[in-house]
Amino acid sequence: MEILDNIHTCNITRAIMSALFISMASLVAAGCATPQETPIERAQRIEPMLSGAGFHVLPADTPARKTQLQSLTPLEIRFSPQNGEMHYWFADPYHCICIFSGNEEAYEAYERAREKQRIANEEEMTALMNEAAEQENMTFMVSPANEIFY
Repeated sequence: MEILDNIHTCNITRAIMSALFISMASLVAAGCATPQETPIERAQRIEPMLSGAGFHVLPADTPARKTQLQSLTPLEIRFSPQNGEMHYWFADPYHCICIFSGNEEAYEAYERAREKQRIANEEEMTALMNEAAEQENMTFMVSPANEIFY
C-alpha cells in the first residue's frame, strides 16, 4: 500500500510540476512575442492624451517649423522655462508631423490621464493573469484525478 501511495504522490507531483512548467513557458512565450511599439504607434497612443489635456497642435507646415520639428527630440515630452513659466512640448515627426505645445496645467492634466491609463492597463493585466490562473487551476483539478483514479 505504501508503494502505491508513493506512486500516487509522484504522479501528483509530476502533474503539478508539468502544470507549472507549462504556465511559465506560456508566460515567457507571451512576453517574447510582444512586439516593440513603433514610433507611429507611440504617437497614436500619446497624442490623444495630450490633446485631451489641453496641449495645442502646431503643424509643421512652414519651412521654419519643419526645421524646428527636426531639431527637437522626437516623441518625448520636453520642457523649458519661458517668461517665468514652464513650457512643455512633444515633437512628432512621424505621425502628425507637428508639435504639441502646452503649459503647466496641460502637462499636469496629461500626467493624470497617463496615470489613469497605467492603472487601467494594470487592472487589465491582473484580470488576464487571474483568468489564466483560474484556467490553470481547473486544469490541475482535472489532471491529477485522471492519473489517480484511472
